[in-house]
Amino acid sequence: MYGKAFAPEYQGDLGSALGVNSSYDEVLATALRARHEAGSALERARAALALAEANRRLGRSADARAAWHDSYRCAREAGDTAGMAWALWSGGTLARQCGALRLARRLLSAAVSCADAAGDRIAHGYALAGLAETGRIQGDYAAVADLHEQLLRQARAHGESRHMVWAMSGIAQMHRNTGDHATALELFTECVRIASEADDARGRAWSLRGMADVLSLRGATDRALGLLTRAEAVCREMELAGALAYNHKMRGNVLFRAGRYEEACAVYGMALREFEEMDEARGAALARLGLARSRFRCGRPQDESLAELTALEGEFDRIGLREARRTAASFRAELLAA
Repeated sequence: MYGKAFAPEYQGDLGSALGVNSSYDEVLATALRARHEAGSALERARAALALAEANRRLGRSADARAAWHDSYRCAREAGDTAGMAWALWSGGTLARQCGALRLARRLLSAAVSCADAAGDRIAHGYALAGLAETGRIQGDYAAVADLHEQLLRQARAHGESRHMVWAMSGIAQMHRNTGDHATALELFTECVRIASEADDARGRAWSLRGMADVLSLRGATDRALGLLTRAEAVCREMELAGALAYNHKMRGNVLFRAGRYEEACAVYGMALREFEEMDEARGAALARLGLARSRFRCGRPQDESLAELTALEGEFDRIGLREARRTAASFRAELLAA
């Protein structure tokens, strides 16, 4: 059995005022008020952490960066090692979102150390989860598969639905990328069930996207698009800018696989603009690749497509996206054979 989802990143009085499904405009307003009224460095650190997370989710990278730095400084001033761990976790998560994966690893590793020193099991788990996700995004499955399983066992042991969904969806994604679509679909479906029962709207939206991806690979285009429409409604209701952009990128993938290339171009273009507005380098690079592939299928000249692909391959190498690099290599082979 799993309990209702909760948001440990909202601490102190903020933890009573906010929940896992609070909109990020609500989080922003509450945290700004709390920071203004803060009577101690500890209270300011907690308010700044919530500000960092709200701004990150809303795609405001510069504001998020300033806020997590402020949270870390205030937590250090207050002698709150656990608070320092949470700030470093927020900074590492932001770095991953912006495509700075080496920095993300450094910050998240530091967060693990601080959480361990403070004896904060939840902060420790979140930081480890961040490291695992960073490795998975890079395609380093051998290095993080055991860590995903470890986190899954911990989530089950403590009945933490939010981390259960996160760990299981990460494992599902690895199965999807290695070709075991049946297992991936089973795991993503279970994630949707757990997130729904735990009232974790964000987890449900991400899991629906995973289901849509696998169903699309199996040719169930209409069902995949329907799941993405459901997920998009959640993203808009909660103002999840990043999740919405990834939802649109996935819709482009589904349309591309169905041979609906002009529609895919339009959706990939929308996702690209959204990613660029929030300084989301990884998402922008993936959307550009989808757009390049779709434009080529719509008749774009081979030399123009090759030039853009070369630039994209450099970006994938810079960020460290192995799975995307493999997709780019397949596209290059297709271009050269045309």
